[in-house]
Amino acid sequence: MIGIIGGSGLYRLEGFEVVERLRVRTPFGEPSSEILVVHTEGIKLFFLSRHGEGHIYPPHLVPYRANLWAFREFGVKRVIALSAVGAVNKRFKPGDFVVIDDLLDLTKRRKDTYYEGKFSSPVSGEDKVARLLKEGKVVHIDASQLYCPQMRSHLIETLEELKLSYHPSGTYACTEGPRFETPAEIRFIERVGGDVVGMTGYPEVVLARELAMCYCGLCIVANPAAGIAGYRLTSEEVINLMKQREQDIGRVIRLLVKRLSHMRSCGCEKILEGAEV
Repeated sequence: MIGIIGGSGLYRLEGFEVVERLRVRTPFGEPSSEILVVHTEGIKLFFLSRHGEGHIYPPHLVPYRANLWAFREFGVKRVIALSAVGAVNKRFKPGDFVVIDDLLDLTKRRKDTYYEGKFSSPVSGEDKVARLLKEGKVVHIDASQLYCPQMRSHLIETLEELKLSYHPSGTYACTEGPRFETPAEIRFIERVGGDVVGMTGYPEVVLARELAMCYCGLCIVANPAAGIAGYRLTSEEVINLMKQREQDIGRVIRLLVKRLSHMRSCGCEKILEGAEV
């Protein structure tokens, strides 16, 4: 099963028929939106709006744990995460797609793990994730390859086939928000290797990996980052850019899900092996 998370400006999948709307409550609270079930090319997809209908959750208060757990309850094994970002790398232009391959966590106060030792939330289930939580295990997952290589490869092939402007790699710097970054912060991010900046890439990817899901991040550059843009940044331009890209995003998703084979050959499902203390 494939789950899709829509970021700012993407509160539904335009052009996809919604066949079911699902609501679920998890041990980690309610997800930020109902889960929309859509079909394309005979494949069932689950769509969730990261910020909720009407954009009611700011980045630092998105219920990330509930969102990924809800996907887990519906059998999702692969997650395609869509995000609007600012460009730190001066080669990246508004409208470009970026296939993320690394992460800088600059957040401050987010719940960023399911595994809290003896303080772990009670859950149901008999798989390894449930066992680790029930037993109160401390878990340290490897973060050397957070983004699924198999999904990234298929995503790059998709963008290439559709002849869209894209970058095959990029490091996502995640800041706390909800304010935009200062020029000094952007200079710092650039110096430590960040290519794009956003407010929602973490802890989402780590939580997905803790659930042994494959995860790929597809970002759309909305604007140059602070100090690079040369003008005052606004949320309006982010939303407008994402709306302009809605049709292309739909094309990418349709072709990508066709490329993804039913069998995972990436090894992502083994990330919990040897991770518990």
